[in-house]
Amino acid sequence: MQNLPEDWKRDPVTSRAVLPLRRRSTPTNSGILLADPAALPIRNINTINRQRVLIVAPHPDDETLGCGGAISLLCRQGYDVSVLIVSDGTGSHPNSQTYPAPRLRWIRSQETLTALEILGVNRRAVTFLHLKDGAIPTITAPKFQTAKVRCRKYLQATMPDTIFVPWRRDPHPDHRATWQLIEAAILSLEITPQVIEYPIWDWDISQQTTADLCQITGWRLDIQSVLKQKNQAINSYRSQLGQLIDDDPHGFCLSAEMLANFTRPWEVYFEEKT
Repeated sequence: MQNLPEDWKRDPVTSRAVLPLRRRSTPTNSGILLADPAALPIRNINTINRQRVLIVAPHPDDETLGCGGAISLLCRQGYDVSVLIVSDGTGSHPNSQTYPAPRLRWIRSQETLTALEILGVNRRAVTFLHLKDGAIPTITAPKFQTAKVRCRKYLQATMPDTIFVPWRRDPHPDHRATWQLIEAAILSLEITPQVIEYPIWDWDISQQTTADLCQITGWRLDIQSVLKQKNQAINSYRSQLGQLIDDDPHGFCLSAEMLANFTRPWEVYFEEKT
């Protein structure tokens, strides 16, 4: 097994390697109680006071599900919004004969561009890394360094002031790997953007008791004014809503229960305490 740098640590639950917090503060016992996300404080989009904003998504649709409201609000107020999609999204329907991987990759890219146009993002501001869905490398993977260099070059070229990334402890391995890649790229560049994390699969973080949760604060963003646009953008992902691919009975489909987390008049975000 690859030896980890001394400032890395291993997740006690999954044994995955994770990067340390960049900014340390005095631990508290408050933690995060996402069992009731509606109890988190509301913030205004103007809390983000830096103009160049990057949204990083592990898969095509995560950016819209997790940050669609924020994206729309930011674009309305004139922020410079870019989007980086890390994986190719072809793992959602691996057994489809009608939509083999090359075709599905194209379909999901087009769905993303359509959704982001609805939210106000110019197509030229969207970049696809096309890493293999389900195999985004973590720190212990042989391809991690290569993927990190690609992320580093992208950040170096765009120099975002604020970066939205998946929640570091999201249960999906691609989501955790995406956070690790962006965190490693940030550290290697020695830049200090505002980093905002968004949940996709984990909505009961109150069950997570690792020490660094005491250094995370959660908040909600009011997206009522752009909820219609967000819902329209979500509906662009026909391949993920069971409306397009009918020859893979085990393929992925966003359930009504899952969508309920993303069609509320607010979005949930996390940041390290400063």
